Amino acid sequence: MRQALTFVSLNHESTPRHGKTRTHLSRARTALFAGGFIAAAALAFLLSGYQLFQATMIIAYGVALLGLNILTGYNGQISLGHGAFFALGSYLTAVLMTSFGVPFWAAVVASGAASMAVGYAFGIPAVRLEGLYLALATFALGVAVPQLLKAHFLEQWTGGVQGISLDKPEAPFGLPLSPDQWLYLCALIAAVFLFWTAINLLQGEPGRIMRAIRDHEIAAQAMGVNTSHYKALTFSVSAGYTGIGGGISALAVQFVAPDSFTMFLSISLLVGIVIGGIGTVWGAFFGAVFILFVPALAESVSKAAPWAVYGGVLIIFMFLMPSGVVGLLRRVLHWRN
Repeated sequence: MRQALTFVSLNHESTPRHGKTRTHLSRARTALFAGGFIAAAALAFLLSGYQLFQATMIIAYGVALLGLNILTGYNGQISLGHGAFFALGSYLTAVLMTSFGVPFWAAVVASGAASMAVGYAFGIPAVRLEGLYLALATFALGVAVPQLLKAHFLEQWTGGVQGISLDKPEAPFGLPLSPDQWLYLCALIAAVFLFWTAINLLQGEPGRIMRAIRDHEIAAQAMGVNTSHYKALTFSVSAGYTGIGGGISALAVQFVAPDSFTMFLSISLLVGIVIGGIGTVWGAFFGAVFILFVPALAESVSKAAPWAVYGGVLIIFMFLMPSGVVGLLRRVLHWRN
């Protein structure tokens, strides 16, 4: 199978000249990545508490959008229910911290692992569905989960309609950091690790298999790919990322309630990957900025019809940037070169 898949990514990378060029590009990207991380970490000491809250929410949404983009942009599976995994990660983090005294970092990791398990369990039957049928199945998941969180038999854990309040973690070892600064830095480190993992995953053989299934599933099957297995695994990884994003969001907001995870959240996540750029890694952050700030901006413009303003902004984005923000940046860089 590996030999058969190799031709999907065949190019002239094996030539010495191209190998040197790729090495230089890799070093430049590593330096840019390191510089970006240092600049982002410095923001912890430059921004106010509320601004750090907003930055942490951008990270939370960015991680969730990356997970959805792995599923939709790289594997071709459409999901209208990823808000359910965001809710699952948020609630599990809150329950583990408040009811069992689990440290915040372990609660977020456990929430991601649980979301992966649920995503794989959902993905196994869902792989038989395609296109609109898969979208409808995930839509049903997104509708059902917020209602289940209100169920009486789960109320002792979820708090029912009242939700759960939790505290932001304090910096350990007497570090001179506020809870907002500490949470932001922890979220930033987690995001760096998750994005680095995703890049390596997508650039390796699993990523080539995902794209092969997306581009031509029958051809991938003919090359010996177990498409059902890889589609379920992709759904699992995607759900895990979204669950971790939900856990970070719960810590930042310090409150979770069923009404916070309506279908609009799932739709917003889908909008986010389109705005940032489908099939891109870094587009997740641009999409996160959009879904965090544009609704509030629309409401400030018109309190009578904020969603009309939101829809107008979305239409403008689609006309000006049909391939997303990352696609526009790529065209600009190509034009300058």
